[in-house]
Amino acid sequence: MSQQPFSRPGAIDLSGLKQPAGGGATGGGSSPLAGSSYALQVTQDNFQATIEASLTAPVLLAFYSASRLPESAQMAQDLAQVAGEFEGRFLAGLVDVDAEPAIAQAVQLQTVPFVFAVIDGRPQPLIQDVLDLDALRTAINQVMQQLTTQGITGRHQPRQAAPGGGEGDDDEAQLDPRYAPAEDALARNDFDTAVTEYERLIAANPADSEAAAGLAMARVLQRSQDADPAAARQAADASPDDVAAQTLAADLDLLDGRVDEAFTRLVETVRRSQGDDRNQAREHLLGLFAAVGNDDPRVLKGRQALASALF
Repeated sequence: MSQQPFSRPGAIDLSGLKQPAGGGATGGGSSPLAGSSYALQVTQDNFQATIEASLTAPVLLAFYSASRLPESAQMAQDLAQVAGEFEGRFLAGLVDVDAEPAIAQAVQLQTVPFVFAVIDGRPQPLIQDVLDLDALRTAINQVMQQLTTQGITGRHQPRQAAPGGGEGDDDEAQLDPRYAPAEDALARNDFDTAVTEYERLIAANPADSEAAAGLAMARVLQRSQDADPAAARQAADASPDDVAAQTLAADLDLLDGRVDEAFTRLVETVRRSQGDDRNQAREHLLGLFAAVGNDDPRVLKGRQALASALF
C-alpha cells in the first residue's frame, strides 16, 4: 500500500477547466456511488464546489477508470461506502477520468487509482495503489485519527437523506445535558470555563460538531472580552497588514452582528498575506465560520470568498 503523508502544499489549478454547457451537478452513466450519503460523482460542473467543500471537512478525491483498470472503479465504490461509515468526517468525491479528462489534467494525474486528500482547499496525495475494502478502511481510519490530532474535526452534511433519520434529532442534541456546564459558564460570562468544558467534550468525542461550534464561539468571547472595540478597529484600520489587529477586529465585528464584515476583513487579510500570517488569518476565519454555523448562508458565501482568495 502506498499511503503518503500530508506534505505537499498548494492548490489545484482550476484555470484549465471550462464549464460545460447546461450540465448538471451529478455525473451520468456508471457512477459507483452505491447510495452513499457522503459521496458524490465529480464533474466539471461541481468540481470547484467540491474543492470548496473541503473548507468544512476533508474531501477525498478518488480518480478511477473502469475501462483501464476495473479494480480502480471498485475501489472508488468502496471509498463511497467507507465515507458513509464515517458519517461525514470526509466527503468522497469520485472522478471518472474517462468522462472527465479535464479534471485529471487539472490535478496532473499520472495513474489510476489515485486518491487525493483535500483539506481547506489544499490537495495532497494520499493513496496510489489498489486497496481492497478492509485495507482501504484501515488506511482511512489512520488518516482520520491523524487529522483529529491536528484539530481537524469538521463534518459534512449528508448529500441525501439517510435511512432512519428523524426530525427530532436536533432537539435531542440541544437538550443533551453534557453541554449544560459549558452553557452555564457562558451565561455567567465565565468564558475560560466554557472553553475548558467544550474542550473536554471534544476530547471525549472529536466528531462532536455542536461542541466544536460552541468552542469556537466561546473562544471568540474569550479573546475579545477585555478589548476596546473602538480602539481595536482603529488599530486594524491603521495597520491593514497586522494579522493580530485584523483578527481581533473581526472577532468584535462578529459579536456586533456584522458577520459579513468580519468575514470580508479576514478574507482580504488572507488575500494580502503570505506564509504564517496567511495561515493564521485563514485558521482564524475558519474558527469564525464554525462559530456562526456551517449552514448559515453568510458562511457559505464566506467560504466561497475564502476559496477564491486561496486560489
